Amino acid sequence: KGNEKPTINGISMSIKKGEKIALVGYNGAGKTTLIKLILRLYDPTQGSIYFGDNNLKEYPIREYRGKYGVLFQDFEIVAASIAQNISMSDEEFDKQKADTVLKKVAFSEKLQSLPDGYETQLTKEFSDEGVNLSGGEAQKLALARVLYSSANVIILDEPSSALDPIAEYELNKAVTELSGDKTVIIISHRLSTTRFVDKIYMLENGRIIEQGDHNTLLLKKGKYAEMFSAQAEKYVS
Repeated sequence: KGNEKPTINGISMSIKKGEKIALVGYNGAGKTTLIKLILRLYDPTQGSIYFGDNNLKEYPIREYRGKYGVLFQDFEIVAASIAQNISMSDEEFDKQKADTVLKKVAFSEKLQSLPDGYETQLTKEFSDEGVNLSGGEAQKLALARVLYSSANVIILDEPSSALDPIAEYELNKAVTELSGDKTVIIISHRLSTTRFVDKIYMLENGRIIEQGDHNTLLLKKGKYAEMFSAQAEKYVS
């Protein structure tokens, strides 16, 4: 509301089950807006979005959002136990599943160092004995939360933007490998960190200007190749 022109315009795309895709482009290209529309945080003013054969508006909102596991760049660690931070639910905690997930995200060693294990209280908001995690540890726990969920689709909205490109690449690649047959959508403005996905959509001024896998887009020698080369210059001696 209040915009003089559409934030995104004329976008048409289809994401297959199990596909790993990336939405790339500079800040303000419309990447996060598109994700918020997919999550139905707000509705499009024109056009329609479908999940399977049904319009998003046909699903109960809680049921629909339960299909997604999302890690935004401004994720939060809750003033609660580690178990509650992972499950984010009142349902019975699956310790075996959590053990597997924490091992995959390299948080197991940290957990073992805590005397109360999964019952360790995080942050000092309600307890002076609460534990404050480092930035890297908090990120791993937030990632474990996404992988622990029963979501069909995993979305990573630049949660690792504070990392260097190599570390971000390793994180994004690890998530796609750990996700199995789940659909993964990665949002990034750094092209080198998403080059392994099945398909890349490059956005600019709210439109998809190029699409294809990394090698195909480089061979086109268009805007993606230009942007990739400009970013790579900073890391090639």
